[in-house]
Amino acid sequence: MQLFGNVATEPEKKTSKSTGKGYYEMRVAESQRGVDTQPTWYTVRIMRDDKPHLNKGDFVKVTGKLKADFYLSREGKPTGTLLVIAFEAAKIGKPVKEESERAAAVE
Repeated sequence: MQLFGNVATEPEKKTSKSTGKGYYEMRVAESQRGVDTQPTWYTVRIMRDDKPHLNKGDFVKVTGKLKADFYLSREGKPTGTLLVIAFEAAKIGKPVKEESERAAAVE
């Protein structure tokens, strides 16, 4: 699965209870401008020990496996989240114009 969205929380380092390996987790909001009235929220787990170069507000492309994670809330009610086990999470930026193109655009 691939999703495109905005990083909503800073990536947080966590440690797997079963393997002891480190990973990073963050929330990503995906929406289509003018189409979605509410974004779709995902929890993204980047299964690497090194910190991703992502910050809150970055527009990202995430590739990974989608899972539904069900659990009981603090109030004891069943709830769940969409979880993406990410193979890749990369920032997508707008292309930077060449200096000559910028100068021509100003003139």
